[in-house]
Amino acid sequence: MKQLLEFLPLVLFFGAYQMNGESVTVGSYSHTFDGIFSATAVLMVSSVIVWLLASAISRHNDRRLMWMAIAVAVFGAATLILRDQRFIQWKPTVFNWVLAVVFLGSQFVGERNLLERLLGNQLSVTRRVWTQLNALWIGNFVLVGALNLYVAYQYEEAFWVSYKLYSSIGFTLTVMLLTILIVAPHLREQSDEQAEPEHFERPQ
Repeated sequence: MKQLLEFLPLVLFFGAYQMNGESVTVGSYSHTFDGIFSATAVLMVSSVIVWLLASAISRHNDRRLMWMAIAVAVFGAATLILRDQRFIQWKPTVFNWVLAVVFLGSQFVGERNLLERLLGNQLSVTRRVWTQLNALWIGNFVLVGALNLYVAYQYEEAFWVSYKLYSSIGFTLTVMLLTILIVAPHLREQSDEQAEPEHFERPQ
């Protein structure tokens, strides 16, 4: 449920952008969608709503979605006030690169990296595996940020909007799959070790 909620702002952003030039009337209020700017406003509002909903569902403040909503609000406000789409286009790059720096720094601060602190209660794997997982996510953040910047400057705005939606889904699924592939063998080893005593006969 939570994972699906996280993609909702991007879906609404994409949908609002596709309605460019169309008018919507609710009572006495009428709004004509003006491409990236209306889509940015929708993204800002929906990001805050999703953060609040996710926090309510999990019964604790979802900090990652909170910072995401704050980043969207800051870059979105700059986009709307200055009427310059480059601010909202930069947001994914800045956010992902900041995460990359945070995850990288956590590898050298304290006994556990950030990923282990977040998932350590759910997974029991070796320090080497946690380091591999942390490196995987750092690489993901760096790559996602770099590709976003490349697409934003090398392709038309409409293509970037579509890329933003589909690449977010694609990269998320890919990094989750790679995480599972790294962790799965170690989980099987733990399961085998726990099952071994059952094969021995009880002493008479």
